Amino acid sequence: MVAEVRGFSPDDDAPVFVISVAATLAGMHAQTLRQYDRLGIVSPSRTRGGGRRYSGRDVAMLREVQRLSQEGVSLAGIQRILELENQVDALQARVHELDREVTALRGAAGLGQRVFAVGPTGDVIAVRAGQRPRSGRSQALVVWRPSPRG
Repeated sequence: MVAEVRGFSPDDDAPVFVISVAATLAGMHAQTLRQYDRLGIVSPSRTRGGGRRYSGRDVAMLREVQRLSQEGVSLAGIQRILELENQVDALQARVHELDREVTALRGAAGLGQRVFAVGPTGDVIAVRAGQRPRSGRSQALVVWRPSPRG
């Protein structure tokens, strides 16, 4: 297991394993790793001399590729799955980044929860928390709370 090798965990990005060691850790033949590199499924870092260097993350990905392959997924299917997972990861990172920006902007502007109500003409108007719009008929009060994103 990668975690047992000198304190490396599967999420380490340091390119430290030569192809023979990475193949052993992933339970594959080195030629399989070369083929995956040619297909762009798992692309290791390169040394100045052109030698492949695999990270703990690469080895973990190789294991996942092997698992999917053993379950009958084609290499093209595996490549598409990995692309979609990368896309999801990037989008989730962007959502978290935007959520942090919104939180920072709210804090900077002194904005807490905003309260809206329906005015007498049906318009949405902002009111202070706990107050109702000034009108004879309408008693409607709408509280908007953005759903937390986790």
